[in-house]
Amino acid sequence: MIATEKKPVIEIKNMWAGYEADTVLEDVNFEMFQDDYVGLIGPNGGGKTTLIRVILGLLKPEKGYVKVMGHDPARGRQNIGHVSQFQVEDKHFPISVWDVVAMGRLKPGLHQNFDLSKHDKAAIELALRETGMFAFRKHTMNELSGGQRQRVYISRALAAEPEILLLDEPTSSVDSQSSVQLYDLLAELNKRIAILLISHDLTAISTYVKTVGCVNRRLVYHGGKEITTEMLEAGYDCPVDLLAHGVPHRVLPSHQHEEHHD
Repeated sequence: MIATEKKPVIEIKNMWAGYEADTVLEDVNFEMFQDDYVGLIGPNGGGKTTLIRVILGLLKPEKGYVKVMGHDPARGRQNIGHVSQFQVEDKHFPISVWDVVAMGRLKPGLHQNFDLSKHDKAAIELALRETGMFAFRKHTMNELSGGQRQRVYISRALAAEPEILLLDEPTSSVDSQSSVQLYDLLAELNKRIAILLISHDLTAISTYVKTVGCVNRRLVYHGGKEITTEMLEAGYDCPVDLLAHGVPHRVLPSHQHEEHHD
């Protein structure tokens, strides 16, 4: 039997992107496949969120080639579940967990007369059960902890029945115990969904994901899990310490700079 070549769920070739005269990403090349769990690190302003915007079709590249599930991003993004870093919410507004997750079933251009079908309800229930939030479905969002709210936002993304899950700093506003629980959840979800995760947490990235890349205008990605010196030299100008098993160790050698770094 002839082996069938795997097709990437995300494919980017020689892609440049930015905002008006400001180029943020240069010559990015990247392929991601169905069983991948990719973690991206990099400094603030390095282009990580811009990369997600390009993949979602919210920002057109200046040049290059971007495909999602074999289609242009504007069409391919229907296969993506997205959890952004910042959620616009009024913590005093009494919206239920169920209703927040139901928003994942909304289609582009649909703004009124939204009636849930049996399939919609089944997808919402499954998403809530996968994240452990089904028992909280009647609670309002302002009754939940930060970690629970983040699970609801992941549920909303899952309700769209995506092939790919994109997460931008999903643990930035939760405590360490909730972070571990979220990463355990993502590992379980990765059994059926490709995951692209952005994080500043190098320890989490090196512990939980399958492969690692670094974005700082360009993308350094070799399809391996190791956080290499090349990645860190490309992404950071200062020595970087990782905390592993309670003991910090340097992953990029010290180097001399005239200026002082905090």
